Amino acid sequence: MSTARGSFMSVVTVLLLTFLWVAGWYWHTAREVAGIWWNSETFAHGLAVLPAFGWLVWRARDRVGGLQLQPTAWMTLPILVAGLLWLLGGMVSVAAAQHFALFALLVSAFVGVLGWRLSRVLLFPLLFLFFGVPIGEFMLPTLMHYTAEFTVWALRLSGVPVYQEGLHFIVPNGRWSVVEACSGVRYLIASLFVGALYAYLHYTSFKRRLLFMLVAVAVPILANWVRAYFIVMLGYLSDNKIAVGVDHILYGWVFFGVVIFLMFWIGGRWQEAPAAVAPQGEAAQGDKPRVVRGLAVLPLLVAVALFPPVLKLLDAPVPEFPVALSAPAPAKGWVESPGTSFDYRPVYAGARAEISRNYATHESAAPVLLHAAWYFGQRENSEMVAWGNGPASPSMQNVSLLRTSRTLTFAGQPVRESLISTPQGRVLTWHWYRINGRSVVGDAEAKLRLVLDRLLGLADESAVVVLATPEGLDEDAARARLQAFLASHAAAIGQAVEVPARSILQ
Repeated sequence: MSTARGSFMSVVTVLLLTFLWVAGWYWHTAREVAGIWWNSETFAHGLAVLPAFGWLVWRARDRVGGLQLQPTAWMTLPILVAGLLWLLGGMVSVAAAQHFALFALLVSAFVGVLGWRLSRVLLFPLLFLFFGVPIGEFMLPTLMHYTAEFTVWALRLSGVPVYQEGLHFIVPNGRWSVVEACSGVRYLIASLFVGALYAYLHYTSFKRRLLFMLVAVAVPILANWVRAYFIVMLGYLSDNKIAVGVDHILYGWVFFGVVIFLMFWIGGRWQEAPAAVAPQGEAAQGDKPRVVRGLAVLPLLVAVALFPPVLKLLDAPVPEFPVALSAPAPAKGWVESPGTSFDYRPVYAGARAEISRNYATHESAAPVLLHAAWYFGQRENSEMVAWGNGPASPSMQNVSLLRTSRTLTFAGQPVRESLISTPQGRVLTWHWYRINGRSVVGDAEAKLRLVLDRLLGLADESAVVVLATPEGLDEDAARARLQAFLASHAAAIGQAVEVPARSILQ
């Protein structure tokens, strides 16, 4: 028994030292993740991931105590892959990639120092660490869209007249909208986190665990839809005396808590008896000498420490310098329009230079906004493609995306079209990116282009161009207005956004 206890303590010590080694080299990323856990309600569950991992390891002490450490040197390969992902994420300032890579690197390092036999015993605790990755906000637009669609459908089914415009809808005695807090992403992540623990602790068969996890995905989504419908109905039936303001969030959490409690209560009816703990020999067959096992750890430690110095070498910041970015002159048949006639502006923070200019076919016509932002030497807080940047930025007051963006091509130029609701009315926008002389429209493609350019030693000279015009009552007329402007100014716009690069790269 004392030998088994000593073996378990050796495992705990190795895990702790490996954690400190990884966290020490990737301290900046680890601190970012911890800050998100502490400040974000959506990812607050991350604060419980490491304590839960420790408890799960302790819970498996009887199975762990009879096994010896068998470091696996070839786990250096997945460590290198995770480290490369972290490096590329750092080069293009994609925090989500670095956060995921950190946990992939940590788990790979744990498997490497433990060996396969111990890792199989601790498979769930090791995989459970990935719940610490603060990822999931990419689901927000989709969850918000379907929450709005279900709520409107259920209201109409209940006989309530509804006028819907994207995520906004109006009932006879009030106006409602589905915002981020109503998306249900918090419910979904919380349900997955708790559901995974529940399935692991209460079931032994893979089939039952998988089925329960499917339930843990479906139930919070459906519960959030019903919650949104109930809240609007309560507001409608009470003439907006209850379920409005902050209290509807409280009602939502109470309702969700009841639903999850029922889900776990029902799941408990199919609980399986714990599997018998198989006794483990104190010395497994084929054990290697301690010196050989120690040498197997060295490539793992070196692989972990390889990438932070490389990123520091490649990611030297570019100092500020003057940039000249000028708006193109109006083409024939177009004139400059006063800025006050159309005050919509997209948000692109961190740009080294920006221009905004309104154009019209004549002074009384609906204007077309040309907005361009130019970037160079992109780093954190100075990125073209980043959260908060875009035609419908979350930082803009009372502005929301009414229709999911779609890709079109006019005058040989691919564009991403969006319909946006603003306090001044609906706005139709086209936007595209210009990266080292190439036009792209997708955010992911723009980031990948930037990665490739960095790896090839090219400058990350980039620009975003936004065209916008009031939709009025005719979306086709607004689209035709943007098309006419682009046909007349495409060449001049391309030249305007490439002037800064030519001036500094010559």
